[in-house]
Amino acid sequence: MQSNKGRDTKPERALRSAVHALGLRYYVSKRPLPAIRRTADLVFTRARIAVFLDGCFWHVCPEHFTVSRTNPTYWAEKAEKNQARDRETDRLLDEAGWAVLRVWEHEDPLQAAARLKELYDSRIAGQRDKNAR
Repeated sequence: MQSNKGRDTKPERALRSAVHALGLRYYVSKRPLPAIRRTADLVFTRARIAVFLDGCFWHVCPEHFTVSRTNPTYWAEKAEKNQARDRETDRLLDEAGWAVLRVWEHEDPLQAAARLKELYDSRIAGQRDKNAR
């Protein structure tokens, strides 16, 4: 598992490029909440959005996940723990007022970037409306 990259994977770079092309600026591999040991792939502090680019094997993609042939019990437990941690992360960020966007590694980066832009625009517009009151 040491050889698995923690950041700057091909899907991550493709998503970042698509998001940057839409004019959005972000932090890479940053903790949205410093007190919680979770690192998001992209973080938009102003809009309070955390983006996680999830690998199909590690996060149990409903389309592409397959059980490992070697040591299947270990990998099944690992996958369950990853899913539980993902749910907990989503809950903690939601409770702190953050929006979480999860993108599968196989998704089209342009479509994912468009979804993100829509979420970003709505969060920023919501902040403007709140400040105008």
